[in-house]
Amino acid sequence: MGSHERHALPGVIGDDLLRFGKLPLCLFICIILTAVTVVTTAHHTRLLTAQREQLVLERDALDIEWRNLILEENALGDHSRVERIATEKLQMQHVDPSQENIKPKRQEEHANFISWRFALLCGCILLALAFLLGRVAWLQVISPDMLVKEGDMRSLRVQQVSTSRGMITDRSGRPLAVSVPVKAIWADPKEVHDAGGISVGDRWKALANALNIPLDQLSARINANPKGRFIYLARQVNPDMADYIKKLKLPGIHLREESRRYYPSGEVTAHLIGFTNVDSQGIEGVEKSFDKWLTGQPGERIVRKDRYGRVIEDISSTDSQAAHNLALSIDERLQALVYRELNNAVAFNKAESGSAVLVDVNTGEVLAMANSPSYNPNNLSGTPKEAMRNRTITDVFEPGSTVKPMVVMTALQRGVVRENSVLNTIPYRINGHEIKDVARYSELTLTGVLQKSSNVGVSKLALAMPSSALVDTYSRFGLGKATNLGLVGERSGLYPQKQRWSDIERATFSFGYGLMVTPLQLARVYATIGSYGIYRPLSITKVDPPVPGERVFPESIVRTVVHMMESVALPGGGGVKAAIKGYRIAIKTGTAKKVGPDGRYINKYIAYTAGVAPASQPRFALVVVINDPQAGKYYGGAVSAPVFGAIMGGVLRTMNIEPDALTTGDKN
Repeated sequence: MGSHERHALPGVIGDDLLRFGKLPLCLFICIILTAVTVVTTAHHTRLLTAQREQLVLERDALDIEWRNLILEENALGDHSRVERIATEKLQMQHVDPSQENIKPKRQEEHANFISWRFALLCGCILLALAFLLGRVAWLQVISPDMLVKEGDMRSLRVQQVSTSRGMITDRSGRPLAVSVPVKAIWADPKEVHDAGGISVGDRWKALANALNIPLDQLSARINANPKGRFIYLARQVNPDMADYIKKLKLPGIHLREESRRYYPSGEVTAHLIGFTNVDSQGIEGVEKSFDKWLTGQPGERIVRKDRYGRVIEDISSTDSQAAHNLALSIDERLQALVYRELNNAVAFNKAESGSAVLVDVNTGEVLAMANSPSYNPNNLSGTPKEAMRNRTITDVFEPGSTVKPMVVMTALQRGVVRENSVLNTIPYRINGHEIKDVARYSELTLTGVLQKSSNVGVSKLALAMPSSALVDTYSRFGLGKATNLGLVGERSGLYPQKQRWSDIERATFSFGYGLMVTPLQLARVYATIGSYGIYRPLSITKVDPPVPGERVFPESIVRTVVHMMESVALPGGGGVKAAIKGYRIAIKTGTAKKVGPDGRYINKYIAYTAGVAPASQPRFALVVVINDPQAGKYYGGAVSAPVFGAIMGGVLRTMNIEPDALTTGDKN
């Protein structure tokens, strides 16, 4: 469990600060009153001292005069002394009146000076007191938030307490993504600077070597902001290296707990599971789509710290909410099987890429989703973004002949043909364009149309119906609609919204041109076919209980067409290389030209095979797409059909599905 620290928000502990702020205010008022009392006392003391000094002077003068009189009495006779005293008395009676007032005036001026100085001092004290009281009132009453903020910013910290990311498992609980504990190395630049900075000593060199960073670069990073308090030096460090760095005991270098995502299945599930960044945030795949579910809710802890960063008080805390685990619908065994066979096929056919999707017909659960080439989510170094794309949901293509079973269903439903009808399949022209098949057939039954993948046959069926008929059927089976699987980046494809159709557009629409779908959408179509016309939403998470679904096509008609599709994997069919010993399968192969950047067809192909098995009671729907094979063959029956057989055969055996028939031809 890791933690992240930040300054407390203003007002978090505001009541405490306001309560403690009243005590200093009272002390301040007491100090002011004491100061006024001291000044007043000092003033009166100075007045008394001055009066005392004046009395002492007068006493001394009288003493001197008394001594002089004694001496004169001894030196003169009584007559002379009486005469002298009388003379002095007469002189005193004739003293200048201006001289008599000198002494009282000086005393009065001295007293006035003392009173004026006292009044000035008291006025200054009162002004200072008024200013300080006003300031205190402003801080405590009018604008207390600033005081609260200052106190909070100095001592309070909020630590975020994170939780480990939830585990992703397959449907049986096998781990597909887990979080492992690691360490992060971080520095406190201010603490490093206060301790003397980075030196060329052995311990700092050892740290630089452990982090694989030159010492001068390490010093530059830390010293970039000497007053800073946090900077990462390394993330997701393994425990052994973290213990080594801890033993160096370098000032300002600290460790914190975090986690790193590990994917046991590696490249097998890379495109589906995706990956996270260094902060454990989902970036691709399920990790991104279910990021909130997997992350949980971090908690908070408010603490008070001293000047050295030590926690001295726990103020409050909020418990974190544990992250949720996620159980996918994927079966890890089937996923590995699909990826292995697909990867081998891409390499064998020298193809640009390949995709495959396996769906449980009865629940709509995606049991496997794979792409080739893949990448290692445990080591993304040097991996191009192009390789991270989940092609099963992002790449669109024209489905080609894989839509032909829906054309036959629509024709049967509308009564254009019957199950035993025979069609003229001689090539013909529409609006100057020739409609033909790979091989020339004069006529074919409906089963033959699917077995030989006749463009002529399905185009004639399409021209015998309104243009809206196929548009409606394709839409009911899910074409042109996103699956809403929840994976980020899914495309809904391109679907025509025309009011008027030319005959050539109606004809080509019947064999898969004029619309674009993703492999996942096509898998949903065949899952609906496998459930005999019941449409169920696809799910990447485990579904329990199964979703009832919605019937979009009559069961009897779909059953009939599924039986016709079995002929494709029988001798004479275009998908005979998909045949599986002991099992009946209903498939349709397809081949389509790729569209270039300018919207024109180019000399590159996409080969695909889609189908369900076992045909007697379908359990699984599978779509295999091989993009741009360059080994010489490009038809679906030659390139993608063998992959379909290898994958579906392995799936049926792994899931212990009882064989329902013996087939001839190539056996997988």
